[in-house]
Amino acid sequence: MAVVRDLRVLLRFQGFRRLLAVRLLSQGADGVFQVALAAYVVFSPEKQTSPAAIASAMAVLLLPYSVVGPFAGVLLDRWRRRQVFLYGNLLRALMASVTALLILGRVPDWLLFVAALCVTGVNRFVLAGLSAALPRVVDAERLVVANSLSPTAGTLAATAGGGVAFVVRLVISDSDAAVVLVGAGLYLCAALASLRMAKELLGPDRALVHPRLATALTGTVHDLRAAVRHLASPPRREATWALTAMALMRFCYGAMLVLLLMLCRYALTSTTDEGLALLGLALGASGAGFFAAAVMTPWAAGRLGPGRWIVVCALAAAVLEPALGLPFATGPLLAGAFVLGLITQGAKIATDTIVQSAVEDGFRGRIFSVYDVLFNVAFVGAAGVAALMLPPDGRSIPLVVTIAVIYGAVAAAMARFERQ
Repeated sequence: MAVVRDLRVLLRFQGFRRLLAVRLLSQGADGVFQVALAAYVVFSPEKQTSPAAIASAMAVLLLPYSVVGPFAGVLLDRWRRRQVFLYGNLLRALMASVTALLILGRVPDWLLFVAALCVTGVNRFVLAGLSAALPRVVDAERLVVANSLSPTAGTLAATAGGGVAFVVRLVISDSDAAVVLVGAGLYLCAALASLRMAKELLGPDRALVHPRLATALTGTVHDLRAAVRHLASPPRREATWALTAMALMRFCYGAMLVLLLMLCRYALTSTTDEGLALLGLALGASGAGFFAAAVMTPWAAGRLGPGRWIVVCALAAAVLEPALGLPFATGPLLAGAFVLGLITQGAKIATDTIVQSAVEDGFRGRIFSVYDVLFNVAFVGAAGVAALMLPPDGRSIPLVVTIAVIYGAVAAAMARFERQ
Protein backbone atom coordinates (compact mmCIF):
# COMPACT_ATOMS: atom_id res chain seq x y z
CA MET A 1 0.00 0.00 0.00
CA ALA A 2 1.18 3.51 -0.80
CA VAL A 3 0.38 4.73 2.71
CA VAL A 4 2.63 2.06 4.23
CA ARG A 5 5.45 3.01 1.86
CA ASP A 6 5.03 6.70 2.69
CA LEU A 7 5.04 5.96 6.40
CA ARG A 8 8.27 3.98 6.07
CA VAL A 9 9.89 6.93 4.30
CA LEU A 10 8.75 9.40 6.98
CA LEU A 11 9.88 7.14 9.81
CA ARG A 12 13.45 7.42 8.52
CA PHE A 13 13.38 10.98 9.87
CA GLN A 14 14.32 10.65 13.54
CA GLY A 15 12.70 13.94 14.48
CA PHE A 16 9.43 12.90 12.84
CA ARG A 17 9.43 9.57 14.71
CA ARG A 18 9.87 11.26 18.05
CA LEU A 19 7.33 14.01 17.37
CA LEU A 20 4.86 11.34 16.24
CA ALA A 21 5.38 9.43 19.50
CA VAL A 22 4.49 12.56 21.49
CA ARG A 23 1.40 13.09 19.34
CA LEU A 24 0.18 9.51 19.70
CA LEU A 25 0.57 9.42 23.47
CA SER A 26 -0.87 12.90 23.95
CA GLN A 27 -3.91 12.42 21.71
CA GLY A 28 -4.45 8.89 23.03
CA ALA A 29 -4.73 10.44 26.48
CA ASP A 30 -7.16 13.04 25.06
CA GLY A 31 -9.38 10.21 23.81
CA VAL A 32 -9.40 8.53 27.20
CA PHE A 33 -10.17 11.81 29.00
CA GLN A 34 -12.93 12.89 26.60
CA VAL A 35 -14.76 9.55 26.74
CA ALA A 36 -14.55 9.55 30.54
CA LEU A 37 -16.16 13.01 30.65
CA ALA A 38 -18.80 12.06 28.06
CA ALA A 39 -19.68 8.94 30.03
CA TYR A 40 -19.94 10.91 33.27
CA VAL A 41 -21.85 13.92 31.92
CA VAL A 42 -24.03 12.39 29.16
CA PHE A 43 -24.43 8.70 29.95
CA SER A 44 -24.69 8.63 33.73
CA PRO A 45 -27.98 6.84 34.57
CA GLU A 46 -28.93 9.47 37.15
CA LYS A 47 -28.59 12.35 34.64
CA GLN A 48 -31.32 13.42 32.18
CA THR A 49 -29.24 14.81 29.36
CA SER A 50 -30.63 17.37 26.90
CA PRO A 51 -29.15 19.04 23.79
CA ALA A 52 -28.97 22.27 25.80
CA ALA A 53 -26.98 20.54 28.55
CA ILE A 54 -24.51 19.17 25.99
CA ALA A 55 -24.17 22.61 24.38
CA SER A 56 -23.58 24.20 27.78
CA ALA A 57 -20.87 21.66 28.59
CA MET A 58 -19.14 22.31 25.25
CA ALA A 59 -19.31 26.07 25.80
CA VAL A 60 -17.82 25.79 29.27
CA LEU A 61 -15.00 23.56 28.05
CA LEU A 62 -14.14 25.33 24.78
CA LEU A 63 -15.17 28.98 24.63
CA PRO A 64 -12.85 30.34 27.35
CA TYR A 65 -9.91 28.96 25.43
CA SER A 66 -11.07 30.64 22.27
CA VAL A 67 -9.88 33.77 24.10
CA VAL A 68 -6.67 32.12 25.32
CA GLY A 69 -5.91 30.58 21.91
CA PRO A 70 -4.27 33.62 20.29
CA PHE A 71 -2.05 34.07 23.35
CA ALA A 72 -1.04 30.43 22.98
CA GLY A 73 0.05 31.18 19.42
CA VAL A 74 2.18 34.12 20.51
CA LEU A 75 3.93 31.97 23.08
CA LEU A 76 4.41 29.10 20.62
CA ASP A 77 6.32 31.49 18.38
CA ARG A 78 8.59 32.38 21.33
CA TRP A 79 8.89 29.39 23.63
CA ARG A 80 10.71 26.24 22.68
CA ARG A 81 7.97 23.96 21.37
CA ARG A 82 9.69 20.92 22.88
CA GLN A 83 9.34 22.55 26.29
CA VAL A 84 5.66 23.25 25.64
CA PHE A 85 5.11 19.52 25.06
CA LEU A 86 7.06 18.59 28.18
CA TYR A 87 5.51 20.96 30.71
CA GLY A 88 2.09 21.00 29.03
CA ASN A 89 1.69 17.24 29.33
CA LEU A 90 3.01 17.23 32.89
CA LEU A 91 0.39 19.83 33.83
CA ARG A 92 -2.35 17.84 32.10
CA ALA A 93 -1.32 14.69 33.99
CA LEU A 94 -1.65 16.61 37.26
CA MET A 95 -5.02 18.19 36.42
CA ALA A 96 -6.45 14.90 35.11
CA SER A 97 -5.55 13.32 38.45
CA VAL A 98 -7.37 16.16 40.22
CA THR A 99 -10.39 15.58 37.95
CA ALA A 100 -10.46 11.91 38.97
CA LEU A 101 -10.54 12.91 42.64
CA LEU A 102 -13.42 15.31 41.96
CA ILE A 103 -15.40 12.56 40.23
CA LEU A 104 -14.88 10.30 43.24
CA GLY A 105 -16.01 13.14 45.51
CA ARG A 106 -19.31 13.58 43.57
CA VAL A 107 -18.73 17.33 43.37
CA PRO A 108 -21.10 19.67 41.46
CA ASP A 109 -20.69 19.62 37.68
CA TRP A 110 -19.39 23.20 37.55
CA LEU A 111 -16.38 22.29 39.72
CA LEU A 112 -15.64 19.29 37.52
CA PHE A 113 -15.79 21.54 34.45
CA VAL A 114 -13.25 23.91 36.01
CA ALA A 115 -10.76 21.04 36.32
CA ALA A 116 -11.56 19.85 32.81
CA LEU A 117 -11.01 23.41 31.55
CA CYS A 118 -7.41 23.27 32.73
CA VAL A 119 -6.79 20.03 30.83
CA THR A 120 -8.43 21.19 27.59
CA GLY A 121 -6.85 24.64 27.90
CA VAL A 122 -3.33 23.22 27.82
CA ASN A 123 -4.49 21.09 24.90
CA ARG A 124 -4.69 24.31 22.82
CA PHE A 125 -0.93 24.73 23.24
CA VAL A 126 -0.03 21.12 22.54
CA LEU A 127 -2.11 20.55 19.40
CA ALA A 128 -1.20 23.89 17.81
CA GLY A 129 2.45 23.23 18.67
CA LEU A 130 2.38 19.78 17.04
CA SER A 131 1.12 21.27 13.77
CA ALA A 132 3.54 24.21 13.88
CA ALA A 133 6.51 21.92 14.57
CA LEU A 134 5.85 19.41 11.78
CA PRO A 135 7.67 21.34 8.99
CA ARG A 136 10.78 21.32 11.22
CA VAL A 137 11.12 17.51 11.10
CA VAL A 138 10.24 16.68 7.44
CA ASP A 139 11.28 18.23 4.14
CA ALA A 140 8.91 20.27 1.95
CA GLU A 141 8.53 17.43 -0.57
CA ARG A 142 6.97 15.15 2.05
CA LEU A 143 4.96 17.74 3.95
CA VAL A 144 1.58 16.80 2.43
CA VAL A 145 2.19 13.12 3.24
CA ALA A 146 3.25 14.00 6.78
CA ASN A 147 0.09 16.09 7.17
CA SER A 148 -1.94 13.07 6.04
CA LEU A 149 -0.33 10.56 8.34
CA SER A 150 0.64 12.48 11.47
CA PRO A 151 -2.64 14.23 12.45
CA THR A 152 -4.62 11.21 11.23
CA ALA A 153 -2.48 8.90 13.35
CA GLY A 154 -3.16 11.22 16.27
CA THR A 155 -6.90 11.07 15.63
CA LEU A 156 -6.73 7.28 15.44
CA ALA A 157 -4.78 7.30 18.71
CA ALA A 158 -7.57 9.39 20.26
CA THR A 159 -10.10 6.87 18.95
CA ALA A 160 -8.03 4.01 20.37
CA GLY A 161 -7.84 5.93 23.65
CA GLY A 162 -11.61 6.10 23.64
CA GLY A 163 -11.69 2.32 23.14
CA VAL A 164 -9.34 1.87 26.08
CA ALA A 165 -11.67 4.06 28.15
CA PHE A 166 -14.65 1.83 27.29
CA VAL A 167 -12.70 -1.30 28.27
CA VAL A 168 -11.47 0.17 31.56
CA ARG A 169 -14.99 1.34 32.39
CA LEU A 170 -16.36 -2.17 31.83
CA VAL A 171 -13.58 -3.90 33.78
CA ILE A 172 -13.62 -1.56 36.79
CA SER A 173 -17.39 -1.44 37.27
CA ASP A 174 -18.22 1.75 35.41
CA SER A 175 -15.58 3.81 37.22
CA ASP A 176 -15.11 7.08 35.33
CA ALA A 177 -12.45 8.13 37.85
CA ALA A 178 -10.31 5.10 36.99
CA VAL A 179 -10.59 5.95 33.29
CA VAL A 180 -9.43 9.53 33.92
CA LEU A 181 -6.41 8.21 35.86
CA VAL A 182 -5.46 6.08 32.83
CA GLY A 183 -5.52 9.28 30.78
CA ALA A 184 -3.29 10.99 33.36
CA GLY A 185 -0.77 8.17 32.99
CA LEU A 186 -0.70 8.60 29.21
CA TYR A 187 -0.16 12.36 29.57
CA LEU A 188 2.84 11.60 31.78
CA CYS A 189 4.21 9.21 29.14
CA ALA A 190 3.83 11.93 26.47
CA ALA A 191 5.84 14.34 28.63
CA LEU A 192 8.63 11.79 29.04
CA ALA A 193 8.62 11.02 25.29
CA SER A 194 9.23 14.71 24.49
CA LEU A 195 12.54 14.52 26.37
CA ARG A 196 13.95 12.40 23.53
CA MET A 197 14.06 15.53 21.31
CA ALA A 198 16.59 18.35 21.59
CA LYS A 199 15.22 21.67 22.87
CA GLU A 200 16.12 23.47 19.63
CA LEU A 201 14.79 20.83 17.21
CA LEU A 202 11.19 22.04 16.91
CA GLY A 203 11.85 25.78 16.83
CA PRO A 204 11.11 28.59 16.73
CA ASP A 205 14.44 30.10 15.69
CA ARG A 206 16.52 31.42 18.57
CA ALA A 207 16.17 35.02 17.38
CA LEU A 208 12.39 34.79 17.93
CA VAL A 209 12.53 33.30 21.42
CA HIS A 210 11.60 35.57 24.37
CA PRO A 211 11.42 33.34 27.45
CA ARG A 212 9.91 35.99 29.75
CA LEU A 213 6.13 35.71 29.87
CA ALA A 214 5.55 39.42 30.47
CA THR A 215 7.58 40.35 27.40
CA ALA A 216 5.62 37.96 25.20
CA LEU A 217 2.19 39.01 26.43
CA THR A 218 2.95 42.73 26.11
CA GLY A 219 3.35 42.41 22.38
CA THR A 220 0.40 40.05 21.86
CA VAL A 221 -1.94 42.50 20.12
CA HIS A 222 0.80 43.76 17.81
CA ASP A 223 1.90 40.22 16.95
CA LEU A 224 -1.62 39.02 16.25
CA ARG A 225 -2.23 41.96 13.94
CA ALA A 226 0.97 41.06 12.12
CA ALA A 227 -0.17 37.43 11.84
CA VAL A 228 -3.58 38.44 10.46
CA ARG A 229 -1.92 40.78 7.93
CA HIS A 230 0.42 37.94 6.98
CA LEU A 231 -2.52 35.59 6.46
CA ALA A 232 -4.55 38.19 4.54
CA SER A 233 -1.76 39.07 2.10
CA PRO A 234 -2.34 37.98 -1.55
CA PRO A 235 0.17 35.07 -1.53
CA ARG A 236 -1.83 33.50 1.32
CA ARG A 237 -5.40 33.98 0.05
CA GLU A 238 -5.84 30.23 -0.45
CA ALA A 239 -4.94 29.65 3.22
CA THR A 240 -7.64 32.15 4.28
CA TRP A 241 -10.26 30.45 2.12
CA ALA A 242 -9.23 27.00 3.33
CA LEU A 243 -9.47 28.05 6.99
CA THR A 244 -12.93 29.51 6.43
CA ALA A 245 -14.12 26.35 4.67
CA MET A 246 -12.69 24.15 7.42
CA ALA A 247 -14.40 26.21 10.15
CA LEU A 248 -17.79 25.75 8.42
CA MET A 249 -17.18 22.02 8.01
CA ARG A 250 -16.26 21.84 11.68
CA PHE A 251 -19.59 23.54 12.45
CA CYS A 252 -21.38 20.78 10.54
CA TYR A 253 -19.38 18.08 12.33
CA GLY A 254 -20.19 19.56 15.74
CA ALA A 255 -23.93 19.69 15.01
CA MET A 256 -23.90 16.08 13.85
CA LEU A 257 -22.00 15.04 16.98
CA VAL A 258 -24.71 16.49 19.24
CA LEU A 259 -27.36 14.76 17.13
CA LEU A 260 -25.37 11.50 17.41
CA LEU A 261 -25.12 11.79 21.20
CA MET A 262 -28.86 12.31 21.57
CA LEU A 263 -29.75 9.46 19.21
CA CYS A 264 -27.41 7.09 21.07
CA ARG A 265 -28.73 8.22 24.45
CA TYR A 266 -32.46 8.03 23.71
CA ALA A 267 -33.78 7.20 20.23
CA LEU A 268 -31.76 4.12 19.24
CA THR A 269 -31.15 2.40 22.59
CA SER A 270 -33.11 1.62 25.72
CA THR A 271 -30.35 1.79 28.39
CA THR A 272 -27.36 4.04 29.03
CA ASP A 273 -24.95 1.10 28.64
CA GLU A 274 -26.38 0.31 25.21
CA GLY A 275 -26.16 3.98 24.28
CA LEU A 276 -22.52 4.17 25.32
CA ALA A 277 -21.74 1.00 23.36
CA LEU A 278 -23.42 2.41 20.23
CA LEU A 279 -21.50 5.65 20.64
CA GLY A 280 -18.30 3.59 20.81
CA LEU A 281 -19.18 1.84 17.55
CA ALA A 282 -19.93 5.18 15.88
CA LEU A 283 -16.61 6.63 17.04
CA GLY A 284 -14.85 3.52 15.76
CA ALA A 285 -16.51 3.94 12.37
CA SER A 286 -15.44 7.58 12.33
CA GLY A 287 -11.88 6.50 13.16
CA ALA A 288 -11.94 4.13 10.20
CA GLY A 289 -12.96 7.12 8.09
CA PHE A 290 -9.95 9.07 9.40
CA PHE A 291 -7.68 6.21 8.33
CA ALA A 292 -9.29 6.08 4.89
CA ALA A 293 -8.67 9.85 4.58
CA ALA A 294 -4.98 9.31 5.34
CA VAL A 295 -4.80 6.74 2.55
CA MET A 296 -6.78 8.73 -0.03
CA THR A 297 -5.74 12.33 0.59
CA PRO A 298 -2.07 12.24 -0.56
CA TRP A 299 -3.17 10.67 -3.85
CA ALA A 300 -6.23 12.89 -4.32
CA ALA A 301 -4.59 16.15 -3.22
CA GLY A 302 -1.56 15.35 -5.38
CA ARG A 303 -3.71 15.09 -8.49
CA LEU A 304 -6.41 17.66 -7.78
CA GLY A 305 -4.53 20.06 -5.51
CA PRO A 306 -5.42 20.51 -1.80
CA GLY A 307 -8.02 23.22 -2.53
CA ARG A 308 -9.93 21.12 -5.05
CA TRP A 309 -9.80 18.14 -2.68
CA ILE A 310 -11.63 20.28 -0.11
CA VAL A 311 -14.28 20.95 -2.78
CA VAL A 312 -14.71 17.22 -3.40
CA CYS A 313 -14.99 16.48 0.33
CA ALA A 314 -17.60 19.18 0.93
CA LEU A 315 -19.63 18.17 -2.13
CA ALA A 316 -19.61 14.51 -1.10
CA ALA A 317 -20.81 15.50 2.37
CA ALA A 318 -23.63 17.60 0.91
CA VAL A 319 -24.93 14.55 -0.96
CA LEU A 320 -24.24 11.70 1.49
CA GLU A 321 -25.02 13.37 4.83
CA PRO A 322 -28.81 13.65 4.29
CA ALA A 323 -28.95 10.25 2.56
CA LEU A 324 -27.41 8.54 5.58
CA GLY A 325 -28.71 10.86 8.30
CA LEU A 326 -32.42 11.16 7.56
CA PRO A 327 -33.32 7.48 8.21
CA PHE A 328 -32.28 7.95 11.89
CA ALA A 329 -31.39 4.25 12.03
CA THR A 330 -28.36 2.43 13.42
CA GLY A 331 -26.92 1.10 10.13
CA PRO A 332 -27.03 4.38 8.18
CA LEU A 333 -25.81 6.18 11.33
CA LEU A 334 -22.64 4.07 11.46
CA ALA A 335 -22.10 4.48 7.70
CA GLY A 336 -22.58 8.23 8.08
CA ALA A 337 -20.00 8.33 10.90
CA PHE A 338 -17.48 6.69 8.56
CA VAL A 339 -18.25 9.10 5.71
CA LEU A 340 -18.06 12.23 7.89
CA GLY A 341 -14.80 10.98 9.42
CA LEU A 342 -13.28 10.54 5.96
CA ILE A 343 -14.58 13.87 4.66
CA THR A 344 -13.69 15.95 7.72
CA GLN A 345 -10.20 14.51 8.08
CA GLY A 346 -9.52 14.69 4.36
CA ALA A 347 -10.42 18.39 4.29
CA LYS A 348 -8.38 19.03 7.43
CA ILE A 349 -5.28 17.39 5.96
CA ALA A 350 -5.61 19.58 2.88
CA THR A 351 -6.15 22.71 5.01
CA ASP A 352 -3.13 21.94 7.21
CA THR A 353 -0.97 21.54 4.12
CA ILE A 354 -2.18 24.79 2.55
CA VAL A 355 -1.60 26.77 5.75
CA GLN A 356 1.82 25.25 6.46
CA SER A 357 3.00 25.81 2.90
CA ALA A 358 1.77 29.42 2.71
CA VAL A 359 2.72 30.65 6.19
CA GLU A 360 6.26 31.54 7.26
CA ASP A 361 7.71 29.64 10.24
CA GLY A 362 7.72 32.67 12.53
CA PHE A 363 3.94 33.01 12.17
CA ARG A 364 2.89 29.34 12.23
CA GLY A 365 2.29 29.08 15.97
CA ARG A 366 0.00 32.12 16.01
CA ILE A 367 -1.91 31.14 12.90
CA PHE A 368 -2.41 27.54 14.00
CA SER A 369 -3.72 28.83 17.32
CA VAL A 370 -6.18 31.05 15.44
CA TYR A 371 -7.05 27.94 13.41
CA ASP A 372 -7.72 26.14 16.70
CA VAL A 373 -9.90 29.01 17.93
CA LEU A 374 -11.99 28.87 14.75
CA PHE A 375 -12.47 25.16 15.39
CA ASN A 376 -13.67 25.76 18.95
CA VAL A 377 -16.03 28.61 18.14
CA ALA A 378 -17.53 26.71 15.20
CA PHE A 379 -17.95 23.59 17.33
CA VAL A 380 -19.64 25.41 20.21
CA GLY A 381 -21.80 27.43 17.81
CA ALA A 382 -22.92 24.18 16.20
CA ALA A 383 -23.83 22.76 19.60
CA GLY A 384 -25.89 25.86 20.34
CA VAL A 385 -27.76 25.67 17.03
CA ALA A 386 -28.33 21.95 17.56
CA ALA A 387 -29.71 22.64 21.04
CA LEU A 388 -32.30 24.98 19.52
CA MET A 389 -33.30 22.63 16.69
CA LEU A 390 -33.11 19.15 18.23
CA PRO A 391 -36.10 17.50 19.95
CA PRO A 392 -35.40 15.45 23.10
CA ASP A 393 -34.78 12.20 21.18
CA GLY A 394 -32.43 13.80 18.61
CA ARG A 395 -34.52 13.23 15.45
CA SER A 396 -34.43 16.51 13.52
CA ILE A 397 -34.96 16.64 9.76
CA PRO A 398 -34.41 20.46 9.58
CA LEU A 399 -30.98 20.14 11.24
CA VAL A 400 -29.82 17.40 8.85
CA VAL A 401 -30.99 19.42 5.83
CA THR A 402 -29.36 22.63 7.13
CA ILE A 403 -26.03 20.85 7.51
CA ALA A 404 -26.27 19.52 3.93
CA VAL A 405 -26.93 23.04 2.64
CA ILE A 406 -23.84 24.39 4.48
CA TYR A 407 -21.66 21.65 2.99
CA GLY A 408 -23.00 22.52 -0.45
CA ALA A 409 -22.27 26.22 0.07
CA VAL A 410 -18.68 25.42 1.11
CA ALA A 411 -18.17 23.29 -2.00
CA ALA A 412 -19.55 26.03 -4.26
CA ALA A 413 -17.48 28.82 -2.68
CA MET A 414 -14.21 26.87 -2.73
CA ALA A 415 -14.83 25.74 -6.31
CA ARG A 416 -15.32 29.34 -7.39
CA PHE A 417 -12.10 30.42 -5.67
CA GLU A 418 -10.12 27.57 -7.27
CA ARG A 419 -11.42 28.52 -10.72
CA GLN A 420 -10.27 32.09 -10.19
